[in-house]
Amino acid sequence: MTLTPGPLGALSDKATSEAQLLTGRDSRTQELLRVARISREFIQGFRALHFAPPCVTFFGSARFGESTPHYAAARELAAEVAKLGFAVMTGGGPGLMEASNRGAKDVGGASYGATIDIGREPANRYVDKRIPFHYFFARKVVLVKYSYGFVHLPGGFGTLDEMYGALTLMQTDRLGEFPVILYGTKYWGGMVDWISTTLLSQGAIVQADIDRLLLTDDPAEVVATLAPIATRLNLKSPEVSRMTAPTQV
Repeated sequence: MTLTPGPLGALSDKATSEAQLLTGRDSRTQELLRVARISREFIQGFRALHFAPPCVTFFGSARFGESTPHYAAARELAAEVAKLGFAVMTGGGPGLMEASNRGAKDVGGASYGATIDIGREPANRYVDKRIPFHYFFARKVVLVKYSYGFVHLPGGFGTLDEMYGALTLMQTDRLGEFPVILYGTKYWGGMVDWISTTLLSQGAIVQADIDRLLLTDDPAEVVATLAPIATRLNLKSPEVSRMTAPTQV
């Protein structure tokens, strides 16, 4: 394979201030202002979700729309997870993020979206609360911080980044042990095989790292994995929560 990269360090016309941050130095004043903006994003994200119910985060591609089988599968699965009492958290964009938020809303569950301002991922209309981000790394922290499980639907580099980021945090004891669910055996099976036959066999990871992964196509298996956590957290289904809510006078 021949690679044909662009000019070294070149930024496109659409480059954001985050790209400028990662490209090199700026003036000390600009760097200080940037740190302040980053801090503000963390604070806004933490405040927005401080009183949110326990979440399960769904990751997946923005490119698989309603006409694809992946969309229907994501919507169905998110509805089942929301029935356990979890809020569904996504990146808030189109495609499988929309499908997941939509599934939560189908059953009256809570639905959150941590959106990113890259232009091509407009926020979807099935989000109860949208938390806007400019910086990817701040957004990734929020997508992980409030969740008790991670569902990885079919996706591309962004989904892989979020998956391996969470796995690395668990591997290094920076994050507690939570289910990491790869939903779609045909889509993710080859990657799991490669992890086993290459990474594990050559000693780059250990068996415990693979044991964190649940590869499945079965919503019931996902529910069975998450249900004990919901029970421990004393979560109620959206329907039960509505029935037991105090009557407004």
